[in-house]
Amino acid sequence: MKTLVVYYSRSNVTRKIAEMIREKLDCDIEEITDAGKYGGKIGYMKGGFDATTGKTTKINEITKNPSDYDLVIVGTPIWASNMATPVYSYLIKYSDQINDIAPFCTCISGGYEKTLEKIKEITKKQPKSEMYLTRKDIKNPIEKINNFIEKI
Repeated sequence: MKTLVVYYSRSNVTRKIAEMIREKLDCDIEEITDAGKYGGKIGYMKGGFDATTGKTTKINEITKNPSDYDLVIVGTPIWASNMATPVYSYLIKYSDQINDIAPFCTCISGGYEKTLEKIKEITKKQPKSEMYLTRKDIKNPIEKINNFIEKI
C-alpha cells in the first residue's frame, strides 16, 4: 500500500511522531508549512484563536499529491481543543484527493475526540485507524504507534 504521512508541527512533537511512523512504514512524508505566522508567543495565541474560530490559513504548496497514495496519514497538534489551522486548511483544500485516511493527534490534555470527528466530517471518510497521544504518551509512544499501524 502506497502511504504518505502528512503533518504540521509547531513545537516538533507532531514531527517526531510523524517521522517515527514514516520510519516504521518506510513511506513518504510531507510537512505542511505556512507563512510562519504561528511562531512565538503571539503566534501561539493566534493559532489557538484561529483554530477555535475555524479560520483557514495560506499553506505553502505541497510537493506530494495525496491522490497518488492509497493512504494518507494526517498528523496534527491540538490547538485550543481543535486541529491546527494549517492541517484544517490542508484538509479543506485536498480532502477530495485523499483515498483513505488515518489521522493522529498530539495534545497536552484533550480535544482529540472533537478533532478526529471533524476530520471525518471534512473528508467524508471512515478512518482506517486513529490515534491520539497525550503528553504522557509522547514520552514513550512506541506501543500506541504500533497499535495504530496494526489497524491500517
